[in-house]
Amino acid sequence: MSVTIRTRLKPILAFVLSLLFILPALGIFDWALLSRLENDAYGTRLNYTMPNTRDERVVILDIDEKSLAQEGRWPWGRDKLAVLMNQLFDHYGINTLGFDVVFAEPDVTGQALLSALPENTPEELKAELKQKLDHDGAFAQALKGRNVVLGYYFKELSDGQPNVGKLPSPAFPGFAFDHPLPVRTATGYGANLAIFQKATKQGGHFNPQVDDDGIVRKVAMLIGYEGNYYASLSLAVAKAYLKQPIETVFVQGLGVGEQYIGLEKLSLGNKHIAVDQQVRALVPYRGKSYSFPYVSATDVLSGQVDVAQLRDKIVLVGTTAPGLLDLRATPVESVYPGVEIHANLIAGILDGMIKERPAWAGGAELVLLLVLTGLVLFFLPASPLYASLMTLGLASIVFAGNLWLWQVEHLVLNLAQPLALIVSLYVFYMVYGFFIEARNKQLLSQRFGQYVPPELVEEMANNPENYSLAGESKELTVLFSDVRGFTSISERLSAAELADLMNAYLTPMTRVIHQYRGTIDKYMGDAIMAFWGAPLNDADHARHAIACSLEMLSALERVNESFVARGWPELKIGIGLNSGIMTVGNMGSEFRMAYTVMGDEVNLGSRLEGITKSYGVMLIVSENTKALAPEYAYRELDRVRVKGKDLPITIYEPVGLASSLDEQTLLLLAQFESALTDYRQQSWLSARDKLQMLANLEPSGYIYQLYLERIAHYIAEPPPADWDGVYTFTTK
Repeated sequence: MSVTIRTRLKPILAFVLSLLFILPALGIFDWALLSRLENDAYGTRLNYTMPNTRDERVVILDIDEKSLAQEGRWPWGRDKLAVLMNQLFDHYGINTLGFDVVFAEPDVTGQALLSALPENTPEELKAELKQKLDHDGAFAQALKGRNVVLGYYFKELSDGQPNVGKLPSPAFPGFAFDHPLPVRTATGYGANLAIFQKATKQGGHFNPQVDDDGIVRKVAMLIGYEGNYYASLSLAVAKAYLKQPIETVFVQGLGVGEQYIGLEKLSLGNKHIAVDQQVRALVPYRGKSYSFPYVSATDVLSGQVDVAQLRDKIVLVGTTAPGLLDLRATPVESVYPGVEIHANLIAGILDGMIKERPAWAGGAELVLLLVLTGLVLFFLPASPLYASLMTLGLASIVFAGNLWLWQVEHLVLNLAQPLALIVSLYVFYMVYGFFIEARNKQLLSQRFGQYVPPELVEEMANNPENYSLAGESKELTVLFSDVRGFTSISERLSAAELADLMNAYLTPMTRVIHQYRGTIDKYMGDAIMAFWGAPLNDADHARHAIACSLEMLSALERVNESFVARGWPELKIGIGLNSGIMTVGNMGSEFRMAYTVMGDEVNLGSRLEGITKSYGVMLIVSENTKALAPEYAYRELDRVRVKGKDLPITIYEPVGLASSLDEQTLLLLAQFESALTDYRQQSWLSARDKLQMLANLEPSGYIYQLYLERIAHYIAEPPPADWDGVYTFTTK
């Protein structure tokens, strides 16, 4: 596989990988693993943010082992239940009672007693006993006029058995809506005896909503049966407690006719219950089991419970006795009392704390996935550290935003899906980079690692086909730097000290060259040779070279401070820069090759470094380099012929960015330029006066003294008639 194909294949494969997360958001297919991860993420958020407090408004009337031991096995006689009803409402003054059990069969204990009477029992006595032994009638009488909600269940799969009991009135008849609601539908039911349902008229189904993994996260607020819609036990109990009708809030479409989209919320007065597209509500678990107070049924019958514990409360009848216990698996606990699921929903309705997955959630998640894919594809092809930081940052933003929506706005949006997308793309890029691109980077590192900084090798690795060791001609800028008086310095130091000094000098200089994207050609003792524009193309090679040179001079000041502290001599250097067409590539012999530059323009750069000391400056650039970086201000030093060149060139000293110089500096530069004009026109006296003034202002300006000496010479010995003002160097 070619490098180009490998380079283009990576983003294509990454996008294909992202489709595994985007397509489920479009509803095109269901990825079981992603669903499990999302369920785990939901459970984690729930467990770490639920209040873990006890809600005293809802009390569980527990048919526990103690009650069975005292009152007998379940089901109890309806006469005992009638006593329990009277005790709860008359003695304890509860507000609402809900049954998480169903009374589908008649109490036949009274009928059995009547059947056992002798045949000669008087009819009057039989009639009196029949009335007293009518336990179902007594229970029905106890239900009348009281705020009681009976529980029942729906069958969603036909088992061939007839329906049992009587359903309560539906929460909504089928004709209440223009469009059928997309709710769960039942094929049958098991309800309470008609005598009980007629006595209270209120009822709610307690069908669990079990997800594919067996966990109860939602409860269907409405279930459809034969075209009508029936309320859940929790919804019916909350309705009875609040004494408010159940109302619907629909999401409406935009456009002509306000097309129906779906049911968004149910409401009881000002209490809103967010539901999903199948009219299911998320259970707002308060904590693990026993988040609500429990009282034993036998203690209520015997009056041993504190009245204040039950007065004006909602009471749910449930059981914890072995064999009767209704246990469910939930996100907060694997074994959880089913009656507390209803209690949590009731409390959530009263608090308005049921979390919502809004109708726009799917669209928002799709947009988020597309944006994340774009960001990752754009930013991840970077260094591993940068990619890791970017991945961590993106994941943190997604997590924090999702948690804020969850906790503050009570909105539930997918979390595992975007996080899994980010992590998967990150892992893909790291694995692809390790196995596919490692060879390319290793090859480039072998070729150019000793010349350019590692970050440029990383950049080159993105398009390795663009870089070659083969020779080519192109416009570059070359730098030569040398330490002045190095021979005398080396004589004053031991070999070990000299090695330490050179390392301490060359390291920061090299670091600056790398900082400005330069390529190190070679070290020649105390000298440095570098160039810009290869192997990486650099349209601003001259600008980078000048900026680098000025920074090298600044870095030298810091180096000298450390040298003085160590008792070493301070260093002075000269830097020469030239730009032009040069030959660059791998050159040498069969024994040794080096990536270097050659040509007349390279030689000129070396000559410019050599003449820096002649003008008392540390940096000289050619007219070619100056022309490529016009934003800098320069002091024109001279027009010269260097050794080996016939044509004269103008040489300059970069002073700094023109925009950053003060008026005084600009005035001095202009005055020196005027003096040079007079000098070349042989107006010796005018040039001398201007240079003398500059020398007085800048006593350390060696260049002024240089020209004053030349003028004195030419006044004494005038130049020939063909003098062109060019100074010719006869040495390197």
